[in-house]
Amino acid sequence: MHKGKIETKVIFIAIIALFLAFLALPLLFLFVQSFSSEEGFAIKNYLELFESKEITAAFLNSIKISAITATITTTLAFALAYTVNVTRVFSPLKKVIRTGIMIPMLLPTITYGFAIIYSFGNQGLITKLFGQNLFDIYGFNGLLIGYVIYTLPSAFLLIHNSFTYMDKKFIIVSKLMGDGPVRGFINTILRPLVGTLGGAFVLSFILSFTDFGIPASIGGTYEVVATELYRVMLGAIPNFDQGAAIAVLMLLPAVFGIILLRYLDKFQFHYDKVGDTEVLRHRGRDILFGSISVMTLIAIVSVFVVMLVAPLVESYPYNMSFTWKHFSSVFTSNDLVNVYQNSLLVAGLTAVFGTIIAYGAALLNIRTKVKGRGTMDIISMITNTVPGMVLGLSYLLFFNESSLKGTFIIIILSTIVHYFTTPYLMAKNSLAKMNPSWETTGELLGDSWLKTIRRVVLPNSISTVLEMFSYYFINAMVTISGLIFLVTAETSVVASKIKELQHFAQFNDIFVLSILIFGTNLAMRLVCDGLQKIKIRQKTKTKLRSVA
Repeated sequence: MHKGKIETKVIFIAIIALFLAFLALPLLFLFVQSFSSEEGFAIKNYLELFESKEITAAFLNSIKISAITATITTTLAFALAYTVNVTRVFSPLKKVIRTGIMIPMLLPTITYGFAIIYSFGNQGLITKLFGQNLFDIYGFNGLLIGYVIYTLPSAFLLIHNSFTYMDKKFIIVSKLMGDGPVRGFINTILRPLVGTLGGAFVLSFILSFTDFGIPASIGGTYEVVATELYRVMLGAIPNFDQGAAIAVLMLLPAVFGIILLRYLDKFQFHYDKVGDTEVLRHRGRDILFGSISVMTLIAIVSVFVVMLVAPLVESYPYNMSFTWKHFSSVFTSNDLVNVYQNSLLVAGLTAVFGTIIAYGAALLNIRTKVKGRGTMDIISMITNTVPGMVLGLSYLLFFNESSLKGTFIIIILSTIVHYFTTPYLMAKNSLAKMNPSWETTGELLGDSWLKTIRRVVLPNSISTVLEMFSYYFINAMVTISGLIFLVTAETSVVASKIKELQHFAQFNDIFVLSILIFGTNLAMRLVCDGLQKIKIRQKTKTKLRSVA
C-alpha cells in the first residue's frame, strides 16, 4: 500500500476542503439559523413548531404514512428478491423482475403523482378497466401508492444483494433434518436477513419521509413535512428561521434509523463460503412467489402506461385520435428544449466530476496510508443521512449572498454531495478486492503513484467506474428534492420545470418531458451496460491468451 506521497496529500486536502465548504459549513449554518430569531439566539422557532397544529399534524402524517410505506415496501421487496434468489421459477421471469423493478428509478418522483392521477382518477386508465373509482387518489391513498413505487427498487436492490451472499445449502440441510416449512423458513431465510430487512425498512421510511416530488403532485390536503417545509420557505410569507428548524427536525428519523441499524448489526450472519447451490423444486412455493412478483410488476407498469398513451392522443381520454402534436409542441418550444439541455448539462457534469471525486475518495481510503483517510467514511455516512431538501435549504441559506447563488455550479455540487455515498461505496468495495501490492510494484519499477493508478488500478475497476457514472447521471436527471430551492428561471431543469407546468395543468408537456428523461436514462443505462460487457469480453480474451 502507498505511504502517502505529496500527490495523495494534495488530493486528500482538495476533497476535505470540498466537503467542508459544501457539506459541513452549510449544515452548521442551517443548524445555527434554526435558533435565530428576533430576540437573538433562542429556541423560539422550535417552540412555535411544536405549538403549530398544522406542522405537528404534518409531522405525524409523515411518520404514519412512511411507516406504512416501509412495511409494505419491505414485504414486497422481500417477496421479489426471494423469487429471484430462492425459487425455481422460469429463469427469464427472474431477469424480467430484475429489470422491470428498475423502471421507477428512471423517472422523477413528481411524475409518479400525475401518472397515478391519470390511472386512478375519474377518467383514468385503470378506473375505466374496473368501471368505477377504486378509491380517492388524492391524499393518503395516492401518496401511499407513489411512495411504495418510489422506494421498492432501492429496498429490492438491498435485499437482493444480501441474498447473493447467502449459502443456500443450509435450506436443503434444514429440510433433510426434518424441519417444518415455517421453522426452516425462519432459521435459514429470515434470521440471516434480519439486519438487511431492518435496513430496507429504514431506507424506505427515510426516502418516503423526505421526498418532495410525490406529495407536491398528489398530496392534496394531506399535508406532510416536505410540503410544509416548501410552503414555509417559498410560500407567500417566507420564514427562513422556521424553515431551518423544520429542516433540522427532518434529520431526526435518519438519526434514529442509524441507531436502529447499528443495533440490527448484531444479528448479521456471515458465511465462510458461499456456493452456487440450487434449491429443491417446490411447485406451491414457486407459483405463490412467482404470482406475487408478476402482479407487483404489472401493478407498477400499469401506473406508468398512461404516461406513454396520454401525449400520443389528441385529448386523453375524450379524443383518442393519434397525434404527434404534443411532442412537436415540446420540441419547438425554446423554453422546454432549454430546460432539457440544462438537465443534460447538469447530469453530465455531475456524473463526470462526481465519479472523479467519489473514486478519488475511495482510492485514498483503500489504496493509501494518508493520515486521516478514515474521514471519507464519516463523510459518506453524513451524506447518506442528510435528506436532499435539507441539503438544498442549507445551500440556499449559506450561499445566499455569494456569487454561486443561482448558478449551475451550486446545483451540480449539491447533487454530487447528495448522491456521494453509493458511488463511493461502489468504488471502495471494488478497490478493496484488488491486489494491494500493485502500487508498491509500480513504485519499485519507477512509476509515480498517479501513473500506477492510471495504468493498472483504473483499468481493472473500469466496470465500477461506469456503474458510478451511470448512477450519478440517472439520479441527477430525476432529482428534485435536492435542488428545488436552488434553481432559477435560467438554471431550471426538467424535474423542477414539471413542478411549474403543474400550475398550468399542462400534463401532456409533463408526460413528454418525463418520457424524454426516461428515454435518456434508459439509453445511458444501456450504453454503460454495453461498455461493461465489452470490457468483460476483452478481459476474458486476455486471460485465455495468457493461459494459451
